[in-house]
Amino acid sequence: MTESTASKLTLQSWLIIIIASIGFLFDTYQLLMTPLAGPQAIAELLKVPLNNPQVTEWMGKLLWMTALCGGVFGLLGGWLIDRFGRKFVMALGIFVYSFSPVAGAFAHSLNGFIFWRCATFVGVCIEFVAAITWMAEVFTDKVQKERWLGITQAFASLGGVAVTAINVWIVAHAKDLPHLGMPLALGAADPASWRYLMLTGLLPAIPIALMLPFVPESKIWREKKLAGTLKRPSFTALFSPELRRITLVTAGLSACAYGVAFGALQLTPGRIAPGLPNLAEQRKALKPLSDAAKQLNDKFDVTLPGTPERVAALGPIKANMGKQKPLLDQVKEVGNRAQFFQEMGGLTGRIVLALLIIISIGRRTILRLLQVPGLIILPLTYLFLYKQDVGVFSWGMACAGFVTTSQFSFLGEYLPKVFPLHLRGTGGSFATNVGGRMIGTGAAFLTANIFAPMFAGSPYDKMASAAGWVSLGIVALGVILGCFLPEPKGENLD
Repeated sequence: MTESTASKLTLQSWLIIIIASIGFLFDTYQLLMTPLAGPQAIAELLKVPLNNPQVTEWMGKLLWMTALCGGVFGLLGGWLIDRFGRKFVMALGIFVYSFSPVAGAFAHSLNGFIFWRCATFVGVCIEFVAAITWMAEVFTDKVQKERWLGITQAFASLGGVAVTAINVWIVAHAKDLPHLGMPLALGAADPASWRYLMLTGLLPAIPIALMLPFVPESKIWREKKLAGTLKRPSFTALFSPELRRITLVTAGLSACAYGVAFGALQLTPGRIAPGLPNLAEQRKALKPLSDAAKQLNDKFDVTLPGTPERVAALGPIKANMGKQKPLLDQVKEVGNRAQFFQEMGGLTGRIVLALLIIISIGRRTILRLLQVPGLIILPLTYLFLYKQDVGVFSWGMACAGFVTTSQFSFLGEYLPKVFPLHLRGTGGSFATNVGGRMIGTGAAFLTANIFAPMFAGSPYDKMASAAGWVSLGIVALGVILGCFLPEPKGENLD
């Protein structure tokens, strides 16, 4: 096939690209709804103030449970991809993560909300691996395959921007929106804004349902399935002598990428950025209000639901929150700026990775280009730039997002090349879900609970120091693992 022929895309090809782009964008969108909607939902369903310690405690449990469910059932989803088809399981994952947030929007209890959040994570974990496997097989031309697999994955970085923008609009217009039968908080006249945000999770299902009938299943998978020559997928086959090294190294690299993301980047907006020098006055003003809020919540917790004593205890808490709000808004604005720079850095990293793949640089070389700068950028950002103003720190976060997020796209492009056809879903899922989501996300606990208490300073200073050293250690481990990464040898069908 000539370059001119390969560059021509049919209507069907464009539908494939659009479906994959929507799927990758809403992968991130659905996951990042949790930190936006979670605290408000927990406070409403537990019937406690937003600043009650129970909210923080349950938010930690929610993040842990969703990651665990996503990892376990995502691994099973990888087996289903190889057993029942790429397109079918990808569609299943998309519809699970589209309809489960809608069910969560009508939750009457915390258990129900957590169940539907876990279901959303399961759908995302299944869809991601199914989509990269499908994309790697529906394009028969090597140039088109590598180009569009890299470009479509870049849309994942737009998911965070999209969910933030939509949440801002919903908060501003929630009172003008129809109730749709959603539950109301005690004493509220309208449903809470988090419920409307959850409803937007339905958005990807509509266009994808319309387009899916017009795109094909993986031709090579279908032909082998119909001919009866497709081997059955097996988890034990991943640890055969031929695949053991690939399985362990890719799972380790995925764990490192997720480890930096959860052990440093995801902690930054709420638990590190508030300690920046620009916010010294706000921290000083918030200190007595936070101390008073703790005492007020202690009094609130000893009252019984529905009693006059609880109503009386709630009044001073709301007054205290009203005084904190303008200060907290300023703190949140700084955290949002750092996160925005990180997301833009990640988007740039995904685009640059796609370009590097297109010009056919070796995969091990590309990985080193992403990892080695991280040995400098991550500790520099958290140990030194953190002590400067928010502008300098934000640019450091952009660079950190560049070298970290681009590795997710690298793995998404690399994994379908190194596992045989009948194990592409199973192998990719093991690396992404077991290595990344089940092991890598544990770096958040490592940073916050193990290493942060070892350092001196304010809670924010401790977290920044821990994030700097933990991320440095994880990146160094990733560089070592990268030395054992084999170069792909073309289409691995058997």
